[in-house]
Order: sequence, then structure tokens, then C-alpha cells
Amino acid sequence: MHYADVLVLTGFLAFFTTMIDNLLAFAGQLAVTPRHQFAAVSVAQSVGVGFLVGLAVAVGASLSVVPLRWVGVLALAPWGLAWHHWRRRDDAVEPSPRRGVATTFIVTVGLGGDNLAVWIPLLRASGAWREVALVAVFALGQILFVGLSWALATRPRVSAWAQRRGDLVVPWLYAALGVAILFECGVL
Repeated sequence: MHYADVLVLTGFLAFFTTMIDNLLAFAGQLAVTPRHQFAAVSVAQSVGVGFLVGLAVAVGASLSVVPLRWVGVLALAPWGLAWHHWRRRDDAVEPSPRRGVATTFIVTVGLGGDNLAVWIPLLRASGAWREVALVAVFALGQILFVGLSWALATRPRVSAWAQRRGDLVVPWLYAALGVAILFECGVL
């Protein structure tokens, strides 16, 4: 596999794994939001994700004084998230209440702890061009995320399937991200 392919695959994996909680919350919100407001809340959600990416880049840059191998310790964060999701895989998912634009932004940022835990070390491990490439992959992922959220919100059977199966897959994806961070940081 070519290095660029691995970078794109890692970026998509990092983006979509950390966005699963947002996907279910946002699709649930869209399901109870009038259709004419879909675009406005989608923009608010995208601005929230952009804020998280910017924060991850800034924090990663501030870690430039820390040796990259030490940043690899942050691989513990996705492993902790994997364990947390595995333990809670059978918990009931509460439906998302209706939200407006401001609340959508706040909820997106509020759900962004796992995003930051994964994105900061991944972006810190990257050189400048790789960081730009990952941010571009995240931007493309966000476009796909919004489209998928709209599809889930308008197809209840698809949403029900995602809610049933998502909790079985998420812990394994977080565990894989932890290993990817160790590789990116040169620990393994």
C-alpha cells in the first residue's frame, strides 16, 4: 500500500471513528428538525467540527517541544475510549432532542473530547504537508458525514441498524487508532 493511501485511510478512520457519537446525535437531531432547517444546523455542526480541528492543530503544535515518541503515550486515550465504549455497548441510546444552530455547535464541541484525544497526537505526529493532507481528509469526511447524517435522518431503518451495530464496531476501531498513533509517533 502506498504511503499516501495509508495517510488517507488513517485520516478517514480517525475522523469517522471519533464522529460516530456525533453521527448518532446529529442524525437524531435532524430527524426531529424541520427539513427547511437542515442546512443551517448542518453548517453549525460543520463549524463545530472545524473548531475542533483547529484546536487539535493548535494543541498539537504546542506539543512540538515534547519528543514525538512521548506524544505516543496519547495512544492510551483511544484505548481508554475503546474500553469505555465496550463497557457501555449495551446501554440504551437516548433520542436527541430538537436543537437550534447555537445548540448544534455547542453539542458538537461538547462531544469532541474523543475527537481531540485522537486528532491531537495524529496531527502532532505529522509533518506540515501530512497535517494539511489530514485536514483535507477531515474536510472531505465532514462532507460525507453531513450527507450520511441526512440519509440516516430520513431513513429510520438505516438509523436503527446503525444504532444496533455501531456499539459493536466502535471499540475495535478506537483500539486500532491507538495502534496507528503508536506507529505515527515512532513508538512501534
